[in-house]
Amino acid sequence: MRPFRLIVTGGGTGGHTYPALTAVRTARARLATAGRALDVLWVGTADSLESRVAASEAIEFAAVATGKIRRHRNPLRMVSPANVRDMARVPIGVAQARAVVSRFRPDVVLATGGYVAVPVGIAASLCRRPLVVHEQTVRLGLANRTLAGRAARIAVSSESTLPLLPEASRGIAVVTGNPVRPEVLTGHADKAIQALGLHGFRQDRPTVYVTGGAQGSEQINGLVADVLPWLLTSANVIHQCGPANVEALRAHAVTLPPHLASRYLLTGFVGPELPDVLALADVVLSRSGAGTIAELTALGKAGVLVPLASSAGNEQAHNAGHLHDAGAAVALLGDVTAERLREAVDPLLTDAHRRAGIAERARSYGRPDAADRLVDLLLSAAVEH
Repeated sequence: MRPFRLIVTGGGTGGHTYPALTAVRTARARLATAGRALDVLWVGTADSLESRVAASEAIEFAAVATGKIRRHRNPLRMVSPANVRDMARVPIGVAQARAVVSRFRPDVVLATGGYVAVPVGIAASLCRRPLVVHEQTVRLGLANRTLAGRAARIAVSSESTLPLLPEASRGIAVVTGNPVRPEVLTGHADKAIQALGLHGFRQDRPTVYVTGGAQGSEQINGLVADVLPWLLTSANVIHQCGPANVEALRAHAVTLPPHLASRYLLTGFVGPELPDVLALADVVLSRSGAGTIAELTALGKAGVLVPLASSAGNEQAHNAGHLHDAGAAVALLGDVTAERLREAVDPLLTDAHRRAGIAERARSYGRPDAADRLVDLLLSAAVEH
């Protein structure tokens, strides 16, 4: 049986890259059980996150030119020399991508967003190869909006996305969810306690996991530092602050009384133990990127979300607001102060019933089988072509 041939495109950020990687791993495992191999080609930008991820997974990689639109609230400001220059690169990228698609002859092309997906998606339609577009956020990103009319299928992560799609695209849309790394779903709280030496944590207190992503968030770090003594009177805290921020926060933490300090773990980075940390956490204070939302809902965690204000198209605020309106998270939008954070977190720490209700509603939005659903869509699109 000949191998199934898949082109993956998308990247620039982890939110676009890692769902694609999870889909590749899932497709490979699924096909292997049927005695069929998977040939994958990842098409992206040279010297990028996706190129490094592909190399680490031994996935063949091809680079094409692409352009980036620098957004501005004033449409006239978008007609900038940098935007004009980058847009001129798109036809070059389409020509390069068309040559790649013609050579590789994929059964299907998966586009997960990011500017590089545009020339590859256009090339797929020019070469008459089925294109599946996957959107991680509530609203279609700019790249996926551009490709929607060329897609055979549009995979979305939320039912709420369907009415936001162009009317012509709703008939080909399928709610798959956003793929979550399987290992995230297999954590054990007791392993986190052992691995991180959390022996001073009080088992009769909820645990708060604070994270601003791999590099940390100065905004979240500052807010937590301002409320830390109060927070530790009601909770244990694991604070992943980013490697560059550890020393400054450690200097702040040394002023804590010993009985509070024993319930506080400050760390720059959480690695392989992340699934166990998430299993231990009762409340997660974090940004609201698509990957974070997918993990918190798949696990059923009560989240306090502080969106990144500069996210493309303000997508993090839309993600957080969507869950907040459904009672599935607490979103802090606009100007976030330490007092607002305290008011948001306090009811979740003091009222276990309220915390459990938010967690359960979050779980109702989760799709831990999203990767399998997306692979189903890829295989069916290839068969229907």
